[in-house]
Amino acid sequence: MVLPARIARWLRSTRTGIVLGILAPTGMLILSGMMLLDMRRDAWDKAARTSNNLLQVIARDIARNVEIFDLSLQAVVENIRTPGIEGISPAMRQLVLFDRAATAQDLGVMLVLDENGAIAVDASAMPPRKGNYADREYFQVHKKRPGLGLYIGRPLVSRLTGERMIPFSRRIDKPDGSFGGVVLGTMKLAYFSHLFDQLGLGKDGAINLYLRDGTRIMRQPFVDADIGASLAGAPIFAQFLSRPSGTLVKTSVRDGIERYYAFTRIGDLPLILNVALSTREIEAEWRAKALVIGITVLVLCGLAIALSLLFGRELGRRAAMQLELARLSRTDPLTGLANRRSFEDALDAAGKDARRTGLPVSLLIVDADHFKRYNDRYGHAVGDEVLKELAQRLSACVHRPNDMAFRIGGEEFMLLLPATDAIGALRVADAVHEQMQGLTLPSAGIGRGAVTVSIGVASGIDDPDLFRRADAALYEAKATGRNRTCSASAAQHRVEVRALRLVRT
Repeated sequence: MVLPARIARWLRSTRTGIVLGILAPTGMLILSGMMLLDMRRDAWDKAARTSNNLLQVIARDIARNVEIFDLSLQAVVENIRTPGIEGISPAMRQLVLFDRAATAQDLGVMLVLDENGAIAVDASAMPPRKGNYADREYFQVHKKRPGLGLYIGRPLVSRLTGERMIPFSRRIDKPDGSFGGVVLGTMKLAYFSHLFDQLGLGKDGAINLYLRDGTRIMRQPFVDADIGASLAGAPIFAQFLSRPSGTLVKTSVRDGIERYYAFTRIGDLPLILNVALSTREIEAEWRAKALVIGITVLVLCGLAIALSLLFGRELGRRAAMQLELARLSRTDPLTGLANRRSFEDALDAAGKDARRTGLPVSLLIVDADHFKRYNDRYGHAVGDEVLKELAQRLSACVHRPNDMAFRIGGEEFMLLLPATDAIGALRVADAVHEQMQGLTLPSAGIGRGAVTVSIGVASGIDDPDLFRRADAALYEAKATGRNRTCSASAAQHRVEVRALRLVRT
């Protein structure tokens, strides 16, 4: 398939090469940026999957263990209602009441408290240890709220063992429905520590377990002062309460670290679990890769763009040099006028325009009179200055855009006047003579009127002999005394002389 000429020229141009040389690495930068963004999304997706999996595993384990505790408590409540339980021996009653409590993991203490808060039955001691728990929150709650069911209390320190525990309790009703005491089972907080310690969440990661009222039950990494603290008024906890599960990114008020929080409620229990991963650590691996890839791509693209620009500048320099060489090849180095090569092209173009428009072309050949004398008397340096002055004055005589002055060799010059008849050409010749009257070189002692020129003029529309006729007219001007203009007749192909004897001043 042949490309249109305009597109082909565009593809071959230097500017196109530079633009493509810059656009290609720029496109690489954009694609690399998109790839890095994809990698970042992958890192966050991985963190989300990890958090969700951890939540499910931890929540399932906690829910199962709490269920075992609750089943043990329910078994005690049911066994207390067994007829004749009060009549059997204390040891047998202990076995009957706590026959299903042995399977609970990290069991602390399990007690039956009477309506006054005193220990009635102790699963771990016979006779039961002494103690009264009427002041405990869970006791007061059950006393005031019949039918509450399982109650999970705030973390506390056991009065019997001195360990940190979380209490689980159920109300015991007498046959008439009145308050008959509480069955209590405690879970050691060590259970949560063991469970959470198995999970690696990074240096700034954390796992938190809260009661629904905002009380923190456990935190990993463990900080003793955090246990039992309340986050009820914190905005982040309000987010945890707003829906059953979800994720959010927040900066922790506690330590100022931004984290990705995944949270969930544990079944129907008043427990909220969250897994928090540091956003910095989520992106740490990605940042390391992004830094290496980004620097590498930037350096490579920067080099590519720099090389494209350097290449473009070099091409530009070469193009400028070629233009300058082309200009110099068509320009006389001494006078700055167009040279013989330019003259031949311009004469050919002017002849074509004349044939197209029907308007004549005029040619003036200007030659400095006795120029060899200046070189012999003053030297070539002065001769060159005379030629430069002559070129400037000839240029001052042509004003239209298409009129041109040329130096075709030595002291010989040309004035090409398109769309100009013989009368107009003679007016220009008169202007040249007037200009020459003012040529002076005081440094060489050359005064006004010392330098003169002879001019041959020819005009025609479709005349291949225009240059020859103008040259013949110049020869006639020199032969008849110099410092004059001679015009060749295009119609008769003969030389008619118009002598203009200029008065030197």
